[in-house]
Amino acid sequence: MGVPKFYRWISERYPCLSEVVKEHQIPEFDNLYLDMNGIIHQCSHPNDDDVHFRISDDKIFTDIFHYLEVLFRIIKPRKVFFMAVDGVAPRAKMNQQRGRRFRSAKEAEDKIKKAIEKGETLPTEARFDSNCITPGTEFMARLHEHLKYFVNMKISTDKSWQGVTIYFSGHETPGEGEHKIMEFIRSEKAKPDHDPNTRHCLYGLDADLIMLGLTSHEAHFSLLREEVRFGGKKTQRVCAPEETTFHLLHLSLMREYIDYEFSVLKEKITFKYDIERIIDDWILMGFLVGNDFIPHLPHLHINHDALPLLYGTYITILPELGGYINESGHLNLPRFEKYLVKLSDFDREHFSEVFVDLKWFESKVGNKYLNEAAGVAAEEARNYKEKKKLKGQENSLCWAALDKNEGEMVTSKDNLEDETEDDDLFETEFRQYKRTYYMTKMGVDVVSDDFLADQAACYVQAIQWILHYYYHGVQSWSWYYPYHYAPFLSDIRNISTLRIHFELGKPFKPFEQLLAVLPAASKNLLPTCYQHLMTSEDSPIIEYYPPDFKTDLNGKQQEWEAVVLIPFIDEV
Repeated sequence: MGVPKFYRWISERYPCLSEVVKEHQIPEFDNLYLDMNGIIHQCSHPNDDDVHFRISDDKIFTDIFHYLEVLFRIIKPRKVFFMAVDGVAPRAKMNQQRGRRFRSAKEAEDKIKKAIEKGETLPTEARFDSNCITPGTEFMARLHEHLKYFVNMKISTDKSWQGVTIYFSGHETPGEGEHKIMEFIRSEKAKPDHDPNTRHCLYGLDADLIMLGLTSHEAHFSLLREEVRFGGKKTQRVCAPEETTFHLLHLSLMREYIDYEFSVLKEKITFKYDIERIIDDWILMGFLVGNDFIPHLPHLHINHDALPLLYGTYITILPELGGYINESGHLNLPRFEKYLVKLSDFDREHFSEVFVDLKWFESKVGNKYLNEAAGVAAEEARNYKEKKKLKGQENSLCWAALDKNEGEMVTSKDNLEDETEDDDLFETEFRQYKRTYYMTKMGVDVVSDDFLADQAACYVQAIQWILHYYYHGVQSWSWYYPYHYAPFLSDIRNISTLRIHFELGKPFKPFEQLLAVLPAASKNLLPTCYQHLMTSEDSPIIEYYPPDFKTDLNGKQQEWEAVVLIPFIDEV
C-alpha cells in the first residue's frame, strides 16, 4: 500500500530521517525482511514508457536473484531473513488492485497505438504484461519455484546464508507481503523469550511501511529503500542494485520527531502523556489523508497542507478528549467523533473560498444562489425562520408588558436577523454544494439523512477495518468500501454509538482473485477455460469488464491518482 506524497512530505519536514547507505558504515541488524513485489516489478518492467522493451522470464528471475543477493550482502542479517511475496489480498484491497490493473492495461494499449501511428516498428515478441505479477498466474508459479531453488542453493553454497533462519512466504499464502511480515513480527514479540532490543530492517517501496513499522512499537526498526528524487523528470528505473543509491530511514528517529511535534501537549493534557499512544494517533491521522482501501476525503490533500491541519486540530482537541483516540488498533468512537467535528471546520473554510467567488458572481448577475435548488432550499429555510421570528416577537412583546426594558429585545432581534442573512445564505449554499457532490459523484437522486448516516457509518467502519489490519491482521477477508468517493468531513457525525461488526470470511482463491482484479486485456493470464468470462457477451459477469471506462481526478493532479470508475465486483 502507498500513501501518495507522504514520503516526500515527511522527508522534507524531518530531513535527518534518512541516511545514505555506505559500505562499512551500516548499523548491525538482527532481522532483514523483504517486501518482494517491489523487487519483482523493478526487475521485470523498469521502463513502462518504452514500448519496444522486451524481456524474458529467465532474465527477470536472474535479476531478482541478484537483487536479493545484494540486499542480503548490504544488511548482513544476523538471525532472520524473511522474504514475502504478495498472496491473495483482502477484498478491501481488490478495489484498488482492480483500478490499477485496468489503468495499466489501458495505458499500455494507448502507448502502443501511438507508436504504431508514428510508424514505429514494434518487436514481434509479446511484451511483458505487468498484470501477471498477481497471485495465481503462471508467471508467479514459475517464479515461486525458481525462488525456492535459489534459496536452497544459497543455503548450500554461501556460508553467510547458513547461520541465518530463512523464511519464504510465497504467492500461494494469502495476504499482502508487508502484512505477512508484520504478522511474523507480532508472533515473535508474543514469545516469552523475545528480545526487546532486536534490530529490524524492512525493505520495501511503499511509504506506508513507516506506519507499519511504527505499529510494532519496537525500539530499533529501520526501513531500507532506493533513493527517491523529487521534482525532476520521470527517469528510467535502474534495475542493477550496484548502480542504486539506498537509504536507511530510522523509525527510532521518526519516533523522536513525532514526540517533538506534539511535545506541546505535555503541558495541555490532564492525563498521562504517552508517546506510544501519540504515535498510535499519528498513524490514525495518516490514514485520513490516504490509503489503499478507501477514497480520500474531499479536498484533504497532502500537497495542500492536510497533515499540518490534522496535527494542529489534534493538538487543539486532545486536551478535551480525556484520552487517546486510537487504542492499539481500536477506535474510541466518542473521542474520534469529537476530533472529526473539530476537523470538519475545514469543510466550511474550504467552501468559504468558493462562497467568496459566488458573492462576486452575485454582484455581476444579481442572483444570490448557485442554482435553482439552492434557491428553493433557501426560500424554505427563510419561511421557517420567519415563523420562528414572529413567534419570538409575540413572546418578547408579552415580556415587554411586564418590563418596558425588554421591548428593546425585539428591535435587537430585527437587527440580528439582517446581520445573519449572509450566514444563512452561506449555510444554504454549503448544504447545496455538498448535495451536488453526492448527486454528481455518487449518482443519488435524494441526499437524505439516512443516506448521509450510511456514508458516515461506512467511512468509520472502514477506518476501523484499516486500524485492525495494521495492528492485528485481517478482521474480515470479505469486507470492502462500497463507494468510489468518500463523504465530507462535516457529514461524518453521530458515530459515537455505532456498533461495528465484521464477518471474518475467507480469502478468494487465486483464480477468483484473477477474475476479480484483471481486465479483459489480460485475459491470457487466466486458464483458457476462464477467459471467455471476460469477453463473451453471454458471460454472466461481462459487466465487470468494460473495454472503456472513465477516470476522475477528483481534486488530484496526477493521472495515476485518478479514481478509476469501473464497477465493483460482486463476490456472490
